[in-house]
Amino acid sequence: MSHNYRLIVSCPDRVGIVSRVSGFIASQEGSIIEANQHSDLATGRFFMRYDIQANALSAQEFRIAFAPIAEEFEMSWRLSDSDRRQRLVIMVSKESHCLADLLYRWSAGELECDIPCVISNHDDLRAMVAWYGIPFHHVPVEPGDKASAFAQAERLIAAAEADSVVLARYMQILPPDLCQRYAGRVINIHHSFLPSFAGAKPYHQAFERGVKLIGASCHYVTEELDAGPIIEQDIQRVSHCHTPQDLVRLGRDVEKAVLARGLRWHLQDRVLIHGNKTVVFS
Repeated sequence: MSHNYRLIVSCPDRVGIVSRVSGFIASQEGSIIEANQHSDLATGRFFMRYDIQANALSAQEFRIAFAPIAEEFEMSWRLSDSDRRQRLVIMVSKESHCLADLLYRWSAGELECDIPCVISNHDDLRAMVAWYGIPFHHVPVEPGDKASAFAQAERLIAAAEADSVVLARYMQILPPDLCQRYAGRVINIHHSFLPSFAGAKPYHQAFERGVKLIGASCHYVTEELDAGPIIEQDIQRVSHCHTPQDLVRLGRDVEKAVLARGLRWHLQDRVLIHGNKTVVFS
């Protein structure tokens, strides 16, 4: 019986890493289905992602047998089961475009994950979520009592046994302890105007400034607001002919596409965090 795994490695760069790892896999009657590698010349760090079909070893046996190699090369590494679907909790506020896009892609089989629930600080999108048969939790965030709201949200995330959380235009700032507990596992999407056009109606602000490019950034959430490692970005050219409503429409298109790509790469273990940057084997 064959097993499908993903081997994710980060270590100091040196001669022989690829040979040693590939040789080990071959010695265990395994096959490399896909190989991705990158050497960061500035930091001397090496990154690797292998899709493996192993005919002999269980995941635990693989980890035990591979441990001496990992120690030899000072590797930070993990082995994940490619056939196991991650559990993804979605958090959202009132804007529906990113949520609608993710739910459609999920139902169409484009996002390989399970969605145990959606959490929102507003009740507006309950019907949309219910149509997909997914539990919806309304957790209001009151200005004077945010701590209790986030405590409830965190209990729901834990009860859902979430591997990852995606903020699909969730318009609240997560508390530091939640960011730390799920470091590298919470993904956010926002327009690319920050910090120039912060606050309400950023696309209207951009229109008044006469911008020629609009875009979106998908990144991991950290304690520093909107400054976590970037996973994916994209842009759309605009001109003087576009109205503020056009900019909003085009911006939503970019946001949902960028979020879907970044989330898919995350679910497939294609994103390796390197300080405040990422290596993305897309």
